[in-house]
Amino acid sequence: MPAPTLVQRTIGRIERRIESGEWAVGDRIPAEGQLVEDLGVGRNTVREAVRALCHTGLLEARRGDGTYVRAASDLNAALQRRLRRAELKHILQIRLAIEREAAPAAATHRGEADLARILTALLARRRAEESGDLVAYVERDVEFHRAVVAASGNPLMTELYESIVESVRDSIASLLPSWTPEPLGASSHDDLADAIARRDPEAAAEAAWAHTRTVETAVERMTDDQ
Repeated sequence: MPAPTLVQRTIGRIERRIESGEWAVGDRIPAEGQLVEDLGVGRNTVREAVRALCHTGLLEARRGDGTYVRAASDLNAALQRRLRRAELKHILQIRLAIEREAAPAAATHRGEADLARILTALLARRRAEESGDLVAYVERDVEFHRAVVAASGNPLMTELYESIVESVRDSIASLLPSWTPEPLGASSHDDLADAIARRDPEAAAEAAWAHTRTVETAVERMTDDQ
């Protein structure tokens, strides 16, 4: 097997920074000159490595703005490419399946930091809903579900969910016109957070299924309106 080229080694070093979290999804990576200095390679090597990672989907070059981390791993990038061709109903099936599995696991395995993140996201979601700020509402809703999945204690489940988070965000936004607010005191999100706080996996699973039914109703309503 031939030894890896300088470009391949540089690609590997950049990938490790992304996978370690040093450069998180959404971060802008250092400018070309800084990468040359940090990695100890020439400009052409850096350009080829960045170009290759943009092609795979790990990075995204934005004209006039720099290069950003688009995915946390090769799996993440591959899933994002596939999801761009997927139908909404199929994305929702995957999203809801992960959330249903994560809910009871989070109630069993969550730590105090996990619970704090869940409750903070829930409060921010409620404030955004009350203010009518739909952009903020979508972001806070996504953050709530990410926090629940992360609390499951299953790193593979968390990575898979993070891989589809952009599609999760899009699916939430697409359903808002067909969304009917839940009755006061009947919020599946509140029930889920409460069950996780009480370490009650059965109640958490029930709340997750209630949320699934609410989403499915919104999808049916949206389909009927089209």
